This record gives sequence, structure tokens and C-alpha cells, in this order.
Amino acid sequence: MGRPAFPHIPWHGPDSGARSPRVLGINPWITDFAAFNVWSRPAGLLACLDMLRRAGASVALVDCLDPTWETRPDLGLKWPAPGKYGTGHYPKEEIEPPAPLAFMDRRYSRYGLPRERVKEALAALDPIPDAVLVTTIMTYWYPGALDVLDICAELWPDVPRFLGGTYATLCGEHAARHADAHLQQGPLEAPANWAVFWQLIDFDAPQPPANAGLSLALDLYADPVYSLVLGSRGCPFSCEYCASHALYPRFDQGTPNAVMETIQSEYERGVRDFAFYDDALLVNPDRWLWPVLDALPETCPGIRLHTPNAMHVRHLTPGVCTRLKAAGLVTVRLGLETTDFDHRHDVKLTRDQWEAGARNLLDAGFDLDDVGVYILFGLPGQDLSNVEQAVRHVRSYGFRPHLAHYTPIPGSPMFETACQASPYPLAEEPLCQNNSIWPCVPGGFNWDEAKRWKLLLQGIGE
Repeated sequence: MGRPAFPHIPWHGPDSGARSPRVLGINPWITDFAAFNVWSRPAGLLACLDMLRRAGASVALVDCLDPTWETRPDLGLKWPAPGKYGTGHYPKEEIEPPAPLAFMDRRYSRYGLPRERVKEALAALDPIPDAVLVTTIMTYWYPGALDVLDICAELWPDVPRFLGGTYATLCGEHAARHADAHLQQGPLEAPANWAVFWQLIDFDAPQPPANAGLSLALDLYADPVYSLVLGSRGCPFSCEYCASHALYPRFDQGTPNAVMETIQSEYERGVRDFAFYDDALLVNPDRWLWPVLDALPETCPGIRLHTPNAMHVRHLTPGVCTRLKAAGLVTVRLGLETTDFDHRHDVKLTRDQWEAGARNLLDAGFDLDDVGVYILFGLPGQDLSNVEQAVRHVRSYGFRPHLAHYTPIPGSPMFETACQASPYPLAEEPLCQNNSIWPCVPGGFNWDEAKRWKLLLQGIGE
């Protein structure tokens, strides 16, 4: 199935033929100093659209971070060719940075589809929606969401608009002041959110469908280059820098049949690259992961699996690594954080566990170029010499070190410490939570230091 011609936005109806509400989901542009597509999909929004469709609604999707329509260079509708395994660059348009970020000596851009083309397509949508859902992936990307909401308010002033996602949930007071929308804080299937949604669109509330929150409307993407796998939501750990518990207080895992059905459906559409979105992929793997992975070589030959969310190294036993390799795992990302094992901010990881996990990956035959290790950079009060030590340590194994720039996230245990360490108003202005400004590094972002770290990651000048 190819992409539709511009400006068509297709509606996807429910299984029943009864009169149903029409719900439009929108994933806004990214507004930032830099952005790169690493198998990005708005999982929360896709979960909402899936459960609404299974509850009887017709749904449509506009993802400003996806090509969406057939290529039309004359309309600015073109997309950079995807790179290895489907990742790649976004098209971008340089724009003025918002006032709180005007001090930065970096170009600020809107990434994704051209704004005017999105507005034209929304204006041409027929029939119009009964409700609009807008998501926010990062707190400091809220300008794109507010812009989309303003466009929808201009086009359909009487249509209820809902703002959900990370910004709406974690920065509720700020969102309430600035967003012309009803805030959906937390999962849509939560009883209070579910009841309010149907009440505001003037429809009787049906029962939430089974597997709500874990089943995704992936078929709304025409001609996808990659897809995602979501076998669980939430995380059983409580790392100080993470707000997973504020977003999803519980740790829920799906069933192998449901996950396998999703993968097979996307595979039959031609998708070969799948990214796991789980925060705790290797926790309780007997629940769903092993049955799925053991079936993949026969049911989906040639599949390539990727773990952009870091796997927990402590679980990488020889048997686990062999099983992951046999199933088709290609891109491996590990969470090391630091080699200062006595002063960690995440779940306890010993030096012995780290060295054993790294060795087990190598013994299982993983390509060194495909193994990346995240090292936290820019924590409040962090000794950056320890970061340098960790980079050299990772390179000594032949793995690729990646700096995971610290993002101060409201709702995380470390956020108050970050507010005290930063010269920026982190709690009052979500734009200042942008990790590109190095919000908790003394002196903030510095081009000379950025270049030095880049060379260090490459092993140049050691």
C-alpha cells in the first residue's frame, strides 16, 4: 500500500457499521537545535487511536515526523533517504528560537513536514473530526504541539481538542496556561480519562477494549520503512533521572500472541526493521519475549530487531545473548551510565556484571559496530572526568560510546536536585529542560567542549 496523494488524510473505520465518532490524532513537529530519527513513532498516541477504534471510533493520523504523502518536490514534500536499518534525517526549516533559548549560539529548526502543507491537508479533511488528540513526546518540544492546536482551533473551533503525552502529564500547570485544549494526563484508558473523553465529545462511553495501552494502530502508516514492538509499559526500576513512574506507575506486560500478531502483520506489509520500545525488555522474558523471539526465525525470516532503549546489562547471560542473536537482534544499546560503580544513579550494576555482559555479547557474535553504550553526561554535580574514563573504558571493548545527555524531567527523583544545580528556570519553563543546552553543566553548552567530546568518542586525540 503506497502513500496517499497530498492532501488526502484517510479515515479508518471501526469493525461495526454504526455511527461512530471520528478522532484525529496528530504527532507534531519537533522544534529543537538538532533531531535525528531513531525509529521514532508516537507510541502513546498510537495506543490511544487503537483503543478508540476498537471501542467504535473512526480514526485518522497525521504524523508530522513521517513522509505521510507521495513525494511532491514542487510542494516541498520530499524526505531524506533513510539510512541503515530505516533511521535517518528529518527535513527541516530554520526558525527563530523561542525567547528562553535565544541565548544559544546554535540554529533552531522545525523538523518534519512543511507546516503550510500540514495546515492545507487539515483544512481539506472531509469529514471533519469530532475530536483531535495531540501528543507531546518531549516536554521541551511543546511549541510544535501548541502550534498544531492553534491550527485546529482556527479550522474547527467547536471540535474538542485534547493534549496528552509527556508535556501534558509532567508539566500540567504550564500546559494548562498555554494550551488551548483539554489536558489528558496519563493513559487514556485510565477510568477518569476514558469517561471525560467520551463525555466531552458527547458520545456514550463504551468499555475500554482488552489490551488497551499495549495494542498500537501501526496500520495507520502507509508504506512504513520500520515499525515498533511494545511488549510492556512502565518499568519496575526507579532510576533517579527517569520519570517512567510518573508517566506509567505500573509495570504491565503483554501476551506473546498479541505481540506476535502485531509483528507478523507489519512483516506482511514489507517491514523488516523493528525497534523495541520497552523500558525493561529483559525483565520477566518468559512472559512474552522468549516465546516471540523463538518463533521469529521461522515465521519472519530476515527480520532485523533493534533496541534503541538501553537493555539492562545485568541480564545479558550467555544464554540470553545467544537467544537474542538467533532471533535477529542487530542494533544493541546498553545502559552503562558510568564506570564509577560505587556511585550510580540507576539500578545497581556491578563491575563484574558489566564485564560479563559485554563479554557475553562478543561471544554471541554481535558486530562491534552495532553495539552502542550509553554514558550519562551532564548530571547535576557530575565529575566529567568520570565520563571521560567511562568513554575510554567502553572503547577498550571495541564498543561505540554514546553520550546520553541528561534531561531534567519533572516527576523524576533527581529533578529537584537539577533545579538547584541549574542556572535556568527548569521548573517554570520546560524549554530549559532541553538537554542541548547542557542545563546542569557549569557554563552550559560550549562549542569547543562539544568538539572535544566528539573527538573523544571517536578515539581521536587520546
